[in-house]
Amino acid sequence: MARQTDEEFSDYNQRREPLPNPATTVNDHRPVTGRPLEVKVDERGVERAIRKLRRLMASEGVLREIKRRRHYEKPSVKMKRKLREAERRRKRRQRKRIPMRGEG
Repeated sequence: MARQTDEEFSDYNQRREPLPNPATTVNDHRPVTGRPLEVKVDERGVERAIRKLRRLMASEGVLREIKRRRHYEKPSVKMKRKLREAERRRKRRQRKRIPMRGEG
């Protein structure tokens, strides 16, 4: 097998596509972009705004996500968790859709 000359090697490197940004390709990780959480502080005070921010973060699932990302999760465990969560959502939607007996 013939070795490439320096000229051929540099020509190859110039034709090559640039490598993608490693921050977006490692383990198929995509930066999470969502709407920003905002709480305006009015005359009611900072304490009330902090309580409102905590409720908002809990409803958005921010704290749960942070706790989940503290440790590595094996792909098999991740898949099982996602299936459990999907089943839970499916059951919740089903409960909301079908009225109880005796209701109109």
